[in-house]
Amino acid sequence: MKSKIVAGILAILLGGLGVHRFYMGHIGKGILYLIFCWTGIPGVLALIEGIMFLVKSDEEFEQVVNGQKFLP
Repeated sequence: MKSKIVAGILAILLGGLGVHRFYMGHIGKGILYLIFCWTGIPGVLALIEGIMFLVKSDEEFEQVVNGQKFLP
């Protein structure tokens, strides 16, 4: 089981490189974040995702990790 706190902190601190996506097992999205990291867009998206991870309930976060619910 992945920790939403760890995912949120990784997204806020290292999200521009997609580290939080690799942690959650979303390898394809992690690679996209790496490819476009030079644009700064993944960093902004990761900051938003990190905040969203931290405010979600555990059940909602598990749905995101398992791919049952979309998160940008």
